Amino acid sequence: MTEQSPSPGHGTDLRRGAIGVTGILFFVLSAQAPLTGVAGTLPVPLGLGNGGGAPAAYLVVGIMISLFAVGFIAMSRHVTDAGAFYAYVSRGLGRPVGVGASQVAILCYSATQAGMYGLYGVVVKGLFQQYASVDLPWWFWALATMVLVQLLGSLNIEFGAKLLAVLVMAEISLLLVFSVYELFTGGGPQGLDPQGSFSTTAFFVGAPGVALTFAIASMFGFESTAIYSREAKDPARTVPRATYLSVGLISVFFAFVSWMFVSYYGPDRVQGVALKALESGDATSVVFAPITSTLGNWATDVMGFLLATSLLAGILAFHNGINRYFHSLGTTGVLPVWLSRTNRQGAPYTASLTQTAVTVCMVIPFALTGQDPVLTLLTWGGGVAVLALMLLYVLTSVSVIAFFRRTRLDTRPWNTLIAPAASVVLLLGATALALNNFTILIGASGTTALVLELSVVVVFAGGVALGCARRADMTATPQSTTVAGAEEAPAKV
Repeated sequence: MTEQSPSPGHGTDLRRGAIGVTGILFFVLSAQAPLTGVAGTLPVPLGLGNGGGAPAAYLVVGIMISLFAVGFIAMSRHVTDAGAFYAYVSRGLGRPVGVGASQVAILCYSATQAGMYGLYGVVVKGLFQQYASVDLPWWFWALATMVLVQLLGSLNIEFGAKLLAVLVMAEISLLLVFSVYELFTGGGPQGLDPQGSFSTTAFFVGAPGVALTFAIASMFGFESTAIYSREAKDPARTVPRATYLSVGLISVFFAFVSWMFVSYYGPDRVQGVALKALESGDATSVVFAPITSTLGNWATDVMGFLLATSLLAGILAFHNGINRYFHSLGTTGVLPVWLSRTNRQGAPYTASLTQTAVTVCMVIPFALTGQDPVLTLLTWGGGVAVLALMLLYVLTSVSVIAFFRRTRLDTRPWNTLIAPAASVVLLLGATALALNNFTILIGASGTTALVLELSVVVVFAGGVALGCARRADMTATPQSTTVAGAEEAPAKV
């Protein structure tokens, strides 16, 4: 297959120096969709996992991801590319394996985004029913928002960062107001009781694997700090700072907020409350009821709208991230070169259009077959994404070790061997827990679970095959050693 060069008038370069630490940080935080992560998923580890010990899982995952980030950051000083996992794995384990990783990354982010569209459609449908007496199906609102996201994804990245900053701060503020109030008023019937949430005994009660898996899901998107490296101001400093800040803020934020909700009910009572809410189909009441009780009835209305904007922020963040993957793969010849075209704003507009088309194809089948978008699209997409992300983390850590053993560009043992190796061991353990609890994650039968699990393997194998087939068409190794001074003296954080 022969690729044509981009037509005259179309650029292929992303806008350099367009975004700093704060902007990248908001792209990462918006991918977490904090209110969605708390209201939408926290009731599951509270009810089906280890109950009052769930907050500790976020700190455990924070430590695990911090170890992964050490090698990830060491690699980022020598490889800057919008397709971060693709570039990193290619440099360490070879181009075919890197292409396989790129396809898994696209699957991971696309599945997550499609699942978010399912929940978003339901939330917005309910808002319009309640406040405008307009009753339209969930998929109408999902498709309409895809048009909006497509428009925003074609604008310059500074605009997207500013919009996400407003949306993320609004939802974080509401959760923090409740949590800080709960902290200073001493909690509920059992007080704050840190032992009931953070002790070893509390963590291992019940099914800690469920809590650990959902905590991993809360970290989705932190690695996108490297996706924006080619658009970052001074990537040698911007990417490491944004990465460490995002890992720390996300893990501490979720641990603190979830602890306050546990404190509101009491560590001994929270699991029963969450189970009852899950069985009734009103899981968000576990979070919404305490906030309304504490802050007043006005908070109920505000939370409904903030949940919608939380999902919109996350959808836009994943849209931008996937665009950069398509752009990178088009630039290097893995996928058609027209995916690398950028507009006058320096945004990858053809990649944006392609990403929107992929999302439509993932959402439409669930709409046509009348599936429940939350019980199928959201949970299945989330389950696939967790497994895909674990595979990407393991491949990247192994790649870091291989890259620095071969090149000797950085000889620090902790950064290039010990921390990456430790992260591989912990990630494999987390993957085993995820597989063991996969039917709980997706709420489906063993057959459905097996199909979804195999989809990750099939996509990876297909990507490796594509990398082998396209070897002659691919350009030089992705943006290696592009950080100034990287080869001469490794920078320190």
